[in-house]
Amino acid sequence: MALTYNNMKKQHSVLLCFFFILSHFALEFKPVLAQTTSPAFACDVANNPGVKNFGFCDVSLDVSARVNDLVKRLTLEEKITMLVNTAGSVSRLGIPKYEWWSEALHGISYTGPGVKFNGVVPGATSFPQPILTSASFNETLFETIGKAVSTEARAMYNVGLAGLTYWSPNVNIYRDPRWGRGQETPGEDPTLASKYGVAYVKGLQQRDDGKKDMLKVASCCKHYTAYDVDDWKGIQRYNFNAKVTQQDLDDTFNPPFKSCVVDGNVASVMCSYNQVNGKPTCGDHDLLAGVIRGQWKLNGYIVTDCDSLNEIYWAQHYTKTPEETAALSLNSGLDLNCGSWLGKYTQGAVNQGLVNESVIDRAVSNNFATLMRLGFFDGDPKNHAYGSLGPKDVCSPEHQELAREAARQGIVLLKNSAGSLPLSPKSIKSLAVIGPNANVGYTMIGSYEGTPCKLTTPLQGLNASVATVYHPGCFNASVSCDPALADDAKKIAAAADAVVLVMGSDQSVERESKDRVNITLPGQQSLLITEVASVSKGPVILVIMSGGGMDVQFAVDNPKVTSIVWIGFPGEDGGGALADIIFGYYNPSGRLPMTWYPQSYADKVDMTNMNMRADPKTGFPGRSYRFYNGPTVFNFGDGLSYSNYKHHLVQAPKYVSIPLEEGHACRSTRCKSIDAVNEQSCSNLGYDIHLRVKNVGKMSGSHTVFLFTSPPSVHNAPQKHLLEFQKIHLTPQSEGIVKFKLDVCKHLSVVDEVGNKKVALGLHVLHIGDLKHSLTVRI
Repeated sequence: MALTYNNMKKQHSVLLCFFFILSHFALEFKPVLAQTTSPAFACDVANNPGVKNFGFCDVSLDVSARVNDLVKRLTLEEKITMLVNTAGSVSRLGIPKYEWWSEALHGISYTGPGVKFNGVVPGATSFPQPILTSASFNETLFETIGKAVSTEARAMYNVGLAGLTYWSPNVNIYRDPRWGRGQETPGEDPTLASKYGVAYVKGLQQRDDGKKDMLKVASCCKHYTAYDVDDWKGIQRYNFNAKVTQQDLDDTFNPPFKSCVVDGNVASVMCSYNQVNGKPTCGDHDLLAGVIRGQWKLNGYIVTDCDSLNEIYWAQHYTKTPEETAALSLNSGLDLNCGSWLGKYTQGAVNQGLVNESVIDRAVSNNFATLMRLGFFDGDPKNHAYGSLGPKDVCSPEHQELAREAARQGIVLLKNSAGSLPLSPKSIKSLAVIGPNANVGYTMIGSYEGTPCKLTTPLQGLNASVATVYHPGCFNASVSCDPALADDAKKIAAAADAVVLVMGSDQSVERESKDRVNITLPGQQSLLITEVASVSKGPVILVIMSGGGMDVQFAVDNPKVTSIVWIGFPGEDGGGALADIIFGYYNPSGRLPMTWYPQSYADKVDMTNMNMRADPKTGFPGRSYRFYNGPTVFNFGDGLSYSNYKHHLVQAPKYVSIPLEEGHACRSTRCKSIDAVNEQSCSNLGYDIHLRVKNVGKMSGSHTVFLFTSPPSVHNAPQKHLLEFQKIHLTPQSEGIVKFKLDVCKHLSVVDEVGNKKVALGLHVLHIGDLKHSLTVRI
């Protein structure tokens, strides 16, 4: 968000430096004396008895009636103050100021001004970055993390340190491996991103008392839409025009947002900085009022990315005056502006006849309705649900263990030669731990971070089990390695029973406002790895800490590098989770949520080419496992275990017949597909798929079962597409049944060239575990 790197840049840089130093010591944050403050809320009857006569304070009325009463009482000037993230107060009505901008991407974050840490609450649980959590392919975990985060949010709100509206999660598709913000996302697949978004939103929003229209905290799915270029070779997100086909928009980029709204009932959607096909997303009536509000029926508010309206005017030169910009956004369906633009220019837009007050009423009504659902207008929160939460509920032992468990479930074992992992803590007398990320705790947190409860580095995690000898291998532990230090690293490696190399990237390589050009390991890391491996006498485990994939083909091919482990940015206890995997206390089950490409891909493909599908005419190879069929380093879904699992197909249909009404065109004409939305004959066609899974290994473990399909080659369909996934835990030699419910219209449909969903007729090849099954759809 622009304000993060403009207004708050200096403050954030100081915090970065502070935690960089602190991370070397993995200190736990101890409370110091500090005074608590009260949360912001309206309708404080105890201290302002007059407000009990206001209809908007009457909890017996429904939300709509309360909102209507409130809006009627406001002047235009007062309404305008409610259109920006730092919303104004209306003292005559007992309404205090409210800050809408808080962040909770993977824990409560200080990125937005709505959150403060102090001696009362010095830190919050820092879970892994979403790219690693999504690698668990565990929907229950996604939601459980959301619940923990919302509990900590409510606890901090109750002592005046946080708000109730959180602009998370990021459900953009990780389209290109160079994108700096890929670490914030659930990966490249729209099914995974959709399921992650829905589960995390439910975890944040759903209350325990069953009141479905009320919110624990309000979530926001961002950044809508086709947003994934930040700053690549000087091309910036603020004025980038994403040229996207309707097919790619509806097939790839929009499904996670649709799922957030339709299935997750998310309270907000954030529009992005960029343009889509020549129109700024925050000023596109079709995208906002037409799709989000109209087709998907959003029950909530639409908010800009921070300073987006500034960029429409100053960077994109899309409008001629500031007032036109304000009117364009409001008339397009926008409700809230992160920034000050609408506060400055809406009155002028009204005066010039560019926007009607009724449009402003709609916007503030959507904003107020969200606050109503949060209980903001119900009086003192201490008297309502979650009012008893406080500092004791932040960084609780249960939440900190969940952070470690999330990292364990997400960590992906990518290579494992015989005799390598897991290491035996009893037989390893000396473990060499080498690399720039081996003892830097803050790097594990990633972006959109908060102050963590604690930091356990890989070195500290490993040292808890065996004696270690450490060397950064690089000057000042910078990820841009200095080869002159390799000799010292080689000495300790040669003397050790095993070597763990902790390499990868950090926020200096990939982050918001910084895309990569190279997808190889930074600096001289590859040389350091090769030289250390050449002198090592025992297993050499390469650990990659990064948000995006890396071209590590040299290590894949090097027999001296016996294991490769990817740990993303694993959160506050990433070092402990890594040790659990390394020493076999935990059986790895993570699977890659994105394709790892070779550097040749980055050299060949223009990052600004938004097409997903390959184009043989131009040599464009396509993107993601769904459309790309070139060389890879690792594939989407790759991941090893310390156990082996066997699959046996118990039940699956071979044919599916779709009944058509008399006179249907496809009865007399050969059709390649039929409509998947409006066909009555297509609805409620469900079939069961049962798979028996057996753990034939010696260690208990969890196993992810994927259900993919390769549909018929119609409408330029994906070559392979993830339909569902499930995780099953099995003890050694035990077996269990995984059941999938196959819905024909939902699962066997493809998006045609103009964005319509069609059921493809003909042969579908289902990939279930490591098995293939042919299924013919006919009429």
